[in-house]
Amino acid sequence: MDKHFNLIDEPWIPVADKGRVSLRQVFSEPDYRALGGNPVEKIALMKLLLAIAQAAATPEDDDAWRAMGAEGIADQCLAYLEKWYKRFDLYGPQPFLQMPAIVAAELKSYGTVLPEVATGNTTVLSQGQMERSLTDAEKAVLLVCLMGFALGGKKTDNSVELSPNYAGKRNDKGKPATGKPGPAVAHMGLLHTLLEGGRLWQSLWLNLLSSRQIEQSQKYPAGLGTAPWEQMPAGEDDGIARQLKQSLMGRLVPLCRFCLLAEGGLHYSEGIAHPSYKEGVCDPTVAVNWAGKEPKALWVNPEKRPWRELTALLGFLAQQRTAGFECLQLGAGVERAAENVDAFAIWSGGLRVSSNAGEQYASGTDDFVESVIWLESAALGDFWFAQLQAEMAALDDLAKNLYGWVLDYFKTLKTKQDHGASLAAQATHLFWQLCERDFQPLLDHCDSDEANAAARHQLRRRFAAYAQQAYDRYCAKDTARQLDAWARCRPNHSKYLQQEA
Repeated sequence: MDKHFNLIDEPWIPVADKGRVSLRQVFSEPDYRALGGNPVEKIALMKLLLAIAQAAATPEDDDAWRAMGAEGIADQCLAYLEKWYKRFDLYGPQPFLQMPAIVAAELKSYGTVLPEVATGNTTVLSQGQMERSLTDAEKAVLLVCLMGFALGGKKTDNSVELSPNYAGKRNDKGKPATGKPGPAVAHMGLLHTLLEGGRLWQSLWLNLLSSRQIEQSQKYPAGLGTAPWEQMPAGEDDGIARQLKQSLMGRLVPLCRFCLLAEGGLHYSEGIAHPSYKEGVCDPTVAVNWAGKEPKALWVNPEKRPWRELTALLGFLAQQRTAGFECLQLGAGVERAAENVDAFAIWSGGLRVSSNAGEQYASGTDDFVESVIWLESAALGDFWFAQLQAEMAALDDLAKNLYGWVLDYFKTLKTKQDHGASLAAQATHLFWQLCERDFQPLLDHCDSDEANAAARHQLRRRFAAYAQQAYDRYCAKDTARQLDAWARCRPNHSKYLQQEA
């Protein structure tokens, strides 16, 4: 196509409260608060910005990181973008993150690779699921998302292989295989976590890893690596592709799909097959428990919002650290952030997906999720974390008790067991939804003084009221028989409401 759309100059990145902006604007305007878009777009775009920052300004250690600051990163990124200006054009002889040689692959419509769009024989339930034409800005965002968040399935044309004698895109019978899910999605949708500051520049600064941290992580044998737009691979398994598999840069921008934008859609095939967390490698934003026979990752769960995973994500703050979930982005950044800024947030999000016969899709209860949790640096410490663990454990017990109380109510009425269990689960889900609005105040009052203890007790009364509200919502008391069952199984919060010593 004889056209140009340079990502450095053209507005395409969604920014909260501002609309779409260019890469030059991102690194020129210090007042941008945060990225916009859905959770997957936020993760993919933040990782792209981090890849640019790491390529332009990776500090040697924490001292160099501190001396550089957010403004220093922005200045170096602007200079870096000028140096590689031609490589950020969406079209032309060297299109951004695209493989001109993949033109032999079948042309797919853009809706085919968008999880929220209904294509083929999928039922359309709302106008938002209708396929529509995309602007160049939307194509650029989609392209960045596909590099790590492409869904597995038969939509990839794996009959085209760019590396000679490459067998990774064929099945046991030698025929084109089903496309593997992107490394940022894996089987069900991995939960991604990042640090967030008051402004976008500060967020990039807080998440920027030093050379020493990359080396100490022992997750990336090739170290930082080379940004793919500087040197694109020629195929799925050449020297550059193998280097990307072992480097941090290859996890920030994984190139798991080889794409080429065209007028009517995109040519689309499987790209670099990155190792999974089960093979000991994961994105720096993903939390994995490496203990045990098999590594376990934190997955996106619309029924369990990310804020409920905070104690698991921050397990490294415990006084007596035990094996648990490790997230490089948090492990390298939280304590460093606490020493250098007054407050920062932990952002978690992602997309839950289902799979059937090798095909991944979003349906039923699958959805995007995200949570933002703000932490005061001065409050962080052993007592704060131990208190938070105690409060979350008490809330978990309260939720389990609520499930039991609702189930007992329906058992007393002698309804079908499946019906009672379903409503008990719905009541528990409602309870957690109500609690979410007060989780930030709970975090703010986990310190050790009397005023905070009194505030926590007031919050416990509120949480207990939420449990009662959920119980009343699902356990009717209209008839005499219902009223008798309601009174017999009514929640007892006396233990939960005991004042803390």
